[in-house]
Amino acid sequence: MTALTLSTAAAPGLRADAIVIGVAKGANGPSVAPGAEAVDKAYDGRLAGVLETLGASGAEGEVTKLPAPSGFKAPVVVAVGLGAEPEKDTGFDPEALRRAAGAAARALAGAKKAAFALPLAEAADAGVVAEGVLLGAYSFDAYKESAKEAKGASAKANGKAPLAEAALLGGKPRDKAYKAAIERAAAVAEELNRARDLVNTPPNDLDPEAFAAVAQAAAKEHGIKVQVLDEKALTKGGYGGILGVGAGSASGPRLVKLSYTSPKAKKSLAFVGKGITYDSGGISLKPAGHNETMKCDMAGAAAVFAAVVAAARLGLEVNVTGWLALAENMPSGSATRPGDVLRMYSGKTVEVLNTDAEGRLVLADALWAASQDKPDAIIDVATLTGAMMLALGSRTYGIMANDDAFRAAVHEAAEESGEPAWPMPLPEHLRKGMDSPTADIANMGERMGGGLVAGLFLREFVGEGITWAHLDIAGPAFNEGGPFGYTPKGGTGTAVRTLVRVAELAAAGELG
Repeated sequence: MTALTLSTAAAPGLRADAIVIGVAKGANGPSVAPGAEAVDKAYDGRLAGVLETLGASGAEGEVTKLPAPSGFKAPVVVAVGLGAEPEKDTGFDPEALRRAAGAAARALAGAKKAAFALPLAEAADAGVVAEGVLLGAYSFDAYKESAKEAKGASAKANGKAPLAEAALLGGKPRDKAYKAAIERAAAVAEELNRARDLVNTPPNDLDPEAFAAVAQAAAKEHGIKVQVLDEKALTKGGYGGILGVGAGSASGPRLVKLSYTSPKAKKSLAFVGKGITYDSGGISLKPAGHNETMKCDMAGAAAVFAAVVAAARLGLEVNVTGWLALAENMPSGSATRPGDVLRMYSGKTVEVLNTDAEGRLVLADALWAASQDKPDAIIDVATLTGAMMLALGSRTYGIMANDDAFRAAVHEAAEESGEPAWPMPLPEHLRKGMDSPTADIANMGERMGGGLVAGLFLREFVGEGITWAHLDIAGPAFNEGGPFGYTPKGGTGTAVRTLVRVAELAAAGELG
């Protein structure tokens, strides 16, 4: 991962491959953002005009490269757009800084060192910029032979290696708040990038057993207690949902419990993640064109895993338990059929009307298991429904809950973290559509409002009196388009930062 440093050095005398500055979109053209005063001065105060001549406007994510002024030890200035110029004294939006830093870091792939002269009004800004740099510099090249050369002397030439080092100018190396902000950013970003790696890993190399092994190794490294239930243990325990989904695969399902505990904790949280390592749809096979990205159907479990490890690394004073419901949904002679009835871990029976509505089945077992520990709150995370993508698009996830105040608190945590989300309802009239003449409930209901129907199904498996929220991350979990800001193509790590922020609020006694 890109190395981070705080620096009080002046931009002209710093040895680096590039100096990164911010440019805002003003009413009369681009304007140079705070932090780049020394650079602007070296252009005789005409940097904004030069950038405008080159076509720069200051629009968010826009990157413009130009030769550094005479006397600079760095050969290139990289101007990155911050979007609209803020009103006086309000400062730049943290997400604008995060995205700008990410766009610049991605544009500097192959460079050994870059100095970031972006606006740092306070320690929190340093943390935001650091996070953007670390997330923007991410690349997944484990399966590319050509990328191996990038680790050698030819890295700069072929541009494959991520930016090696980032110095944040204007930072205060000896200030505890600045140091803490950088350390938090590093821990969260490193674990988020680990979640991205898991989502991007091909399903032939990441089946439920392999995912469980990754979790076990990380738990050992960070002092997290881990328990893995295999097929035998799941059968003995009566986890009919997880077993039913995994029945058609040669790779057996797993339920992984990760427990981080703090001796000073006063609150406990449970995070539950959908971990379908590949989703063919089962007997209800997905149509052509819908299978190619289904390695991403374990993104919820990846986010939960990353969040628990990040909480442990940060030493948060809250108990956090992560549940990874892992299975591979495949069609075969042993697969669950439409019309089958599964007896879930809770004892309820479910008529399976569609085997491609499998995520709610593994989550139902894990939610009931999480409920037995009586946590203060449960949050589940899942790439659950295409209906949520139709409702909110590809960059925003939906939040449902059995408590309006808790839903609002999770939404606020998401927005603070830079993860677009939107509160969604759980209309009671949609519950009737899941009535089954054969079982306690069916796994399908009305087609319209399908994302909300899925939320209502999950609510049935949350223990009585436990506050719960459901995050449907189907849209933003996997980016099929081009990279933007600090978001790469492929796995995004969506929901990791929200979960970490919720844990921090719980630790501080501020979670609504």
